This record gives sequence, C-alpha cells and structure tokens, in this order.
Amino acid sequence: MSGLRARQKADRHRRIIEAAAALFREAGYEGAKIEAIAAQAEVSIGTIYNYYQNKGDILGAIVSMEVNEVLNAGRGVVANPPANVGDALDTLIGIYVEHSLHYLSKEMWRQAMAISTQLPDSPFGQAYTGLDRALTEQIRALIARLQALGLVRRDIDGPALGELVFNNMNMMFIEFVKRDEAKIPELRAAIRRQNRILVAAIGV
Repeated sequence: MSGLRARQKADRHRRIIEAAAALFREAGYEGAKIEAIAAQAEVSIGTIYNYYQNKGDILGAIVSMEVNEVLNAGRGVVANPPANVGDALDTLIGIYVEHSLHYLSKEMWRQAMAISTQLPDSPFGQAYTGLDRALTEQIRALIARLQALGLVRRDIDGPALGELVFNNMNMMFIEFVKRDEAKIPELRAAIRRQNRILVAAIGV
C-alpha cells in the first residue's frame, strides 16, 4: 500500500508541475491562478497547498526539475568527455543551454531569478543557490576529469576554473533571458568565443 501511495503522490506532483509549467507559459507567472493549475492538473486546490505554499514554490519545483535533468545528462559527459578541452566544455554547457527553455520560458526564468535575488534566505532562494552550486560542481568535476586525462594542465586551480566557467556562462545566460529576441544559437556562440581564451590558456 505504501508503494501505491508513493506512486499516487508522485503522479499528483507531476501533474501539478506540468499543468503549472503550461499555464505559466500561456498566461504568464502573474496571470496563472492556483485554481486554474488545480483544474488542469485534475487535483483539488487543497492538494496543491499540501505540496506548495504558493506559486513561487511551484516555480521553484519546475526550476529544480529542469536543472536536475541537465545534471543527469551532464554526468555522462563528465564520465566520458570528448578528447578536446574546448569540445568537452562546449558539450557540457550545450546540455545546460539547449535544455534551458524546455520547461521554463524566459519570463519564468526572470521571475525565478527575481525571487532568488529578493528572498535569498527563503526556501526558494536557498534551493536556487543550491542548484547553481550543483552546476558549478559538475563543471569542476569535468575539469578534474580532463586534468586526470592529461588534457588540462595540472598546475591549474581546477575548482577555481570551474567557478570561472560557470560564472561566465551564468552571466551570459542572465543577459540572454533578459532579451526575448535573443536566440540559443547566439548564446552558445558567445560562450564558445569567450571559452576559447580559457581553453588556449589551460590546455596541455
């Protein structure tokens, strides 16, 4: 019975998240109502509040789902990276960037960033920071793997380099999210252009 209840709970959670993501895209974050999310997810309003305190918590769950999916995909790159440093970084960052608008619109990302900035000590803010940290750690792990393979100089401070790569990518992603007309291929090209300078400096 406990297994059945767990599956039912997971199914309700999934339906709420999928309904919210669709309505946030269609009506905007502010325009989407909890009542509409409940109706589309085919759950009661009370059920939603059993899982989430407010719309911000639902948005946070969508962001978490987005980031955890790219982290899972990125593990394969870290375990078996391309034999070229530039290609390895581009492959991992490409996973992050290409998947970034799968569940979230740019408006949703802007809202998530605003909440995390305005309320950094809230559960949402702390979770958002934790996701950024997880992405940073994965890039660090890739650098360490490339050093172990003899592709990146061992005298390089790998953890600091991982932070630098993430921070630069994150800054460019924020600028990308600000402009509705900006396209993913433009973002990837801009990141590649800047990473070439790093790759030239760290390669063996």
